[in-house]
Amino acid sequence: MDALSANEAKTHFGDMLLKAQRAPVQINKNGKPVAIVISAEEYESIEALKLRLLQSRAVQARADIAAGDLINGEAFFNELESGRYD
Repeated sequence: MDALSANEAKTHFGDMLLKAQRAPVQINKNGKPVAIVISAEEYESIEALKLRLLQSRAVQARADIAAGDLINGEAFFNELESGRYD
């Protein structure tokens, strides 16, 4: 992945956008990563994956409810927020 300083990203914005169409571009500020620029197509793919995962979790939750396999609602949402899916 290419990496640019925030200043480089600002001064070479057009070039950065072209690079982001091919691969993600990391933007660093004070030597630390602060952002990743990705293509609109890549963003849409990520959002579609997130939606499919959420839909899958909803289907599993319905099946668990129907089977009487219940968990605490707070634990369920904590699991969702943490990104862990047991």
